[in-house]
Amino acid sequence: MNKFFNLTLLTLLLYSHASADYKIETLAENLNYPWSITFLPDGSSLIAMRSGELRHLREGDTIGPPLANVPDTYVASQGGFFDVIADPKFSENNTIYLALADGTAEQNSTAIYRAVLSDNELISVDRIFKVSPEKDTPVHYGGKLLFLSDNTLLMTSGDGFEYREAAQDRQSQLGKVLRLNSDGSVPADNPFANDKSGDPYVYSYGHRNPQGLVLDPITQQIYLHEHGPQGGDELNLIKAKQNYGWPVTTFGINYSGALVSPLKSAEGITPPLTYWVPSIAPSGMALSHSELFPEWKGKILIGALVDKDVKLLTLADGSVSNIKSLFGDLNERIRDIKINTQGALYLLTDSDKGRVLKITPAS
Repeated sequence: MNKFFNLTLLTLLLYSHASADYKIETLAENLNYPWSITFLPDGSSLIAMRSGELRHLREGDTIGPPLANVPDTYVASQGGFFDVIADPKFSENNTIYLALADGTAEQNSTAIYRAVLSDNELISVDRIFKVSPEKDTPVHYGGKLLFLSDNTLLMTSGDGFEYREAAQDRQSQLGKVLRLNSDGSVPADNPFANDKSGDPYVYSYGHRNPQGLVLDPITQQIYLHEHGPQGGDELNLIKAKQNYGWPVTTFGINYSGALVSPLKSAEGITPPLTYWVPSIAPSGMALSHSELFPEWKGKILIGALVDKDVKLLTLADGSVSNIKSLFGDLNERIRDIKINTQGALYLLTDSDKGRVLKITPAS
């Protein structure tokens, strides 16, 4: 019998008492800080580990070994692999995109690599973009990727922690949402593509460390969440050329207890849809239109590293009207959340023994 069948049975026994409405299956475990999952057309998935591994998961089988010929990454503190996504035309080109920490302790930043998946290795590996300027801190990379309906690619970048003022500098790519074509070039309709007042890749600015990015396929609205300092995590509705405040406005304070800014709002700054004080440390995000979970339709699910649960957010009239906690019985840090084409929910747990969990209705 496949060893994962035993894991699944154990998981169901552990959580059936408190999660009677859900079936929770452990598809893989003992993974070294899994940070991202993406689904492929054949129903399998790729798992990116912060440790710099990329592995192929076929359900009903053991997870594959690390793929060969993946790009090197700078692994330190928060540095490593951040995200992996499949090209919208993956069925035709087998192409994937990786966001990772690129460089050295003295000079590093977030980069995007494009590659072709071929059996158990990557081929035609090419770096198509790297955030500028580089920094000397191993934290606040952002690194979430998202294809829009026009096949342009968004990537979040963090402020590097020590360089928070760069988030307000439109000529810097730190603390931004960046938009590029799939080959790494600048889209002609970017906000500053023909405007010298900003870097041509910048789509929005004033971000601290965004680690959640999702597109509503029905409304085409873009949602992003980002870590605040001590308090002040935010969920934002992203629009081109908008300023989201950091560090001019924030609901959080410095870790020392000192103020970052006395302002929570200001003219010309787009306020968040909601925020958290104290911090929940948001990570991973999905917007559900799943037929399997009709009660989640149109709602946002966000992983909470600190609270060790999943937040279910109800949106109404451009604001968040209700927040509910799910899966707290797992008592694990949730790093990524995705919903596959069949509507099943997948969670990645954040540890050196990280797991891939699949959640479907019990019935």
